[in-house]
Amino acid sequence: MNEIQPSGHVKQLRRTRNGRIVAGVCSGVGQYIGIDPNILRIVLAVASFFGGLGVGIYAVAWLLIPSEEKNASIVQDLIEKNKDNPTWLDAKAKAQEGWAKATKSHNGHKTSAPPVDPYTTHPYAQTKQPND
Repeated sequence: MNEIQPSGHVKQLRRTRNGRIVAGVCSGVGQYIGIDPNILRIVLAVASFFGGLGVGIYAVAWLLIPSEEKNASIVQDLIEKNKDNPTWLDAKAKAQEGWAKATKSHNGHKTSAPPVDPYTTHPYAQTKQPND
């Protein structure tokens, strides 16, 4: 998300204060890619009207793009503040374990699930087998 300018200045994607309406996402992205922020606002409004996607995109960008006065985004700050929290460490370990299982089962080996017995797996399963 950095781009070197001809003057040697590094262009960074940041939420800006200048032209901010809500959180500065559209003005920052518009400044970064060189278009009018109002065009981005219209696109997000239309996307929000048709299914709410614009609101989700804006929220994710607000969480991931740092403000111009900070070096870290909201998510980076949260992770940094809670990196020694036992809950965070447990979630991180479970995510790593799940990732290891997912990559292990898809590295060229065929995996198969154990056979499912429809009479014992569902909580409302019948108590008698069909041959009884």
